[in-house]
Amino acid sequence: MQNFILNCTNVICGKEETIKNCIVLFHGYGGDGKDISALAYSWKRHLDNTIIICPDGHEMCSINPSGRQWFDLSRDDPDYILEQARLAEKKVSYFLNEIKNFFKFENKNICLAGFSQGCMISLNLAFGSDEEFNSVIGFSGKIIDKNYLSKKIKNNSRILLIHGDQDDIVDPSNLLDAKDFFMRHKINIKTKIIENCGHNISAEASTLALKFIRENLNK
Repeated sequence: MQNFILNCTNVICGKEETIKNCIVLFHGYGGDGKDISALAYSWKRHLDNTIIICPDGHEMCSINPSGRQWFDLSRDDPDYILEQARLAEKKVSYFLNEIKNFFKFENKNICLAGFSQGCMISLNLAFGSDEEFNSVIGFSGKIIDKNYLSKKIKNNSRILLIHGDQDDIVDPSNLLDAKDFFMRHKINIKTKIIENCGHNISAEASTLALKFIRENLNK
C-alpha cells in the first residue's frame, strides 16, 4: 500500500483489488488512527469493495504526548483555534489528494467521517471542496467557526451528525446549532441525539452511521 503524508491504519472491506470506495475516518483530540480504527473494524464485515483509512493527526497532542491532534486546543482563543484549523485543512487536503490520486478516486467515492475534533476538521474539508463528497458523518463534534464555514461552502454533500445527550466535552447543543446552520444553507442533513450517551461513539451511533454509509456509498 502507498505511503501517504500521514501515517495510517487501513482496514480493507472485501478484496483489495476490488476497492471502489473509501471512508476516511478522523480521530478525536489526543487519539490516533489505530484508536479510531476499532470503529472501522466493527463496520468491516458489513461493507464490501471499500477501504477505511484512519490517519494519525499530523501533530503531537499538546496535552497528551502519546496521542495526536489535528489542531491545537491548548489556548481558549477562537481566533487562534481557527487559525490552527485552517493550517490543518491545507495539510489534510494534500493527504486527501494523495488518496484520490493513488486509487483514482473522485470525491463521490469518498465518505469523510470523524469523531469530536475529527468531525470539526471533516466539516471544513468537506464543504470547502469544489465537488461533493459521497457523504459526511460527524460524531460528537461542532462547527469550528460558522462565519468562516459559511463563506467556504461550495457543495451540498449529504451529512449525518450524531451526538450524545450527556456529552460533557462538546455540548450537544452544538448539534442543534449545526443542524440549523446547514438547513439555512440548504444542505441535505440528518441528525440524531443519542440518549444516555456521553462523549463517545455508542453502539447505536455506530449502527446509524453504518446504515448511512451503506445507503450512500457506491455498490
